[in-house]
Amino acid sequence: MIKPTKHKDDSAEVYVVSLKSKSEKPNLDGDRLNIFLLILLYIIQGFPIGVSTALPLILQSKETVTYEDQAAFSIALWPYSIKLLWAPIIDALYINSIGRRKSWLLPLQILMGVTFIYMANNMDDWLPEVGKPNLKMIVRMIFAVNFLSATQDIAVDGWSLSVLKKKNVSYASMCPSIGVPIGMFIGSVCFTLLISEHFSVKYLGAIIGAGGVITMKSFFNIWAIIILLLTLFIGLFKKEKYTKEDGHEKISVFQNYKLLWEILKLPRIKVLALALLTIKIGFTATETVTNLKLVDAGVPKDDIMIINSVMYVIKFFFPMFICKYITSTTPMSYHLKMTPVRLIWGIVFAVLVYYTPSLIHIKGELFTIPYYYIILGLVSTISEMLSLFLMLTLLAFFCKISDPHFGGTYMTLYNTFYFLGWLIPNTFVLKLIDILTLNECSNDAQNTCYTKDLKNQCQANGGSCEMYVDGYYISMFICTTLGFIWYFSFRNILKKYQLVDLYHWMVHEKQLSNEEVNEPCIISSQ
Repeated sequence: MIKPTKHKDDSAEVYVVSLKSKSEKPNLDGDRLNIFLLILLYIIQGFPIGVSTALPLILQSKETVTYEDQAAFSIALWPYSIKLLWAPIIDALYINSIGRRKSWLLPLQILMGVTFIYMANNMDDWLPEVGKPNLKMIVRMIFAVNFLSATQDIAVDGWSLSVLKKKNVSYASMCPSIGVPIGMFIGSVCFTLLISEHFSVKYLGAIIGAGGVITMKSFFNIWAIIILLLTLFIGLFKKEKYTKEDGHEKISVFQNYKLLWEILKLPRIKVLALALLTIKIGFTATETVTNLKLVDAGVPKDDIMIINSVMYVIKFFFPMFICKYITSTTPMSYHLKMTPVRLIWGIVFAVLVYYTPSLIHIKGELFTIPYYYIILGLVSTISEMLSLFLMLTLLAFFCKISDPHFGGTYMTLYNTFYFLGWLIPNTFVLKLIDILTLNECSNDAQNTCYTKDLKNQCQANGGSCEMYVDGYYISMFICTTLGFIWYFSFRNILKKYQLVDLYHWMVHEKQLSNEEVNEPCIISSQ
């Protein structure tokens, strides 16, 4: 028998499997269509994330966007990190005749499809071939799509536990791990390459001036149609089961928020929250800015995306090779061992960025040098593997210290802290680079080109603004230093936390049985 409590963003229920149910082996007969449907829903969820990572590169290639503008754009990803704020509402309010999850899923996806159609009809005006893009409208629309996608994630995660047969609930964690990366790949790599004329001419033999394989308008329209057709299919043909298991008690919105508050009051949670909010500071400049600096150095964005396509292959297969570290009793120890390596490798990446202009330019002309791309691919691959290893071992640590009775809420809370720990320094570092980068006019040393008026004045006098201090390298030094400070500050604390008895992480006084403690946890791929 399965007793529902709570799961992730589904703040009212998680499935704790009794010994009787554990004896039933999973069997996908009758659930294959449901698995496929869930994967499609997670692909839809991953697409906006992919677009959000592709657009900064496209904007940077226009050479009219500053790092301050990139900092503003980074705000568009915030809904994924703060969805915990409205997750209890999504769980508690619904129309029973439509279905607990469909009540939210249907209108959210309809709005998402309509938003993409609106973007398709206006993106050419917002992002022209020549001239400065309308960054405000782009950020607003990407933020809106990400808000809808993040909210859809809450509904889909909850539905994944009830749409499958009880004995197949363990497959719920497989669907986002497959679907979200596919959606991100389509939204980032496919989106960038297929709309690029440079890619079509260089790799597909197209004629200059013919444009990309597909226009941005067509790409967004096609995706909107896919979303709306899938939504129509779910609305007409997919019925949501209504079950009320023994021992289930619906938790109200107020009770959900109260539970979160009780968790936050635990002494170790406060220290852990501080650690997670600062855990990514050492890697921020490397992960956020490096590709933008490569574009500035002259590396075509299409070539970067081709290399990134290899990174997605790594994301699919790399976890198989590090399974023993993820499933160990001390995953945080492995995380901490690799943290200094990841920090040092960020310095290696920065050195490559520094020498990139001299490696790809000969007498001022841009050349495609095969050995450079081999080096870039190798450095990027190692960087991606280190980053993925740190993320997976950290998620395993989250599972280890989550109260199984409220594992979903715990995991969502930990993930919220973790992603805020990426987004906050991400926005800050982009702004910091803009501040620390120093320029001067080529024919007027007194003109610092710090404001738009000064830049216009320099150009009006026949000069050009030239950089003599690159804020990227200063930010790299600051981030790496802070990363090592974080490492030595929290290393011993986090090692001890993974050994603390699970009872100390619980918000109630009930002692868990061995079966409950050993329950597998469902991890979101985000």
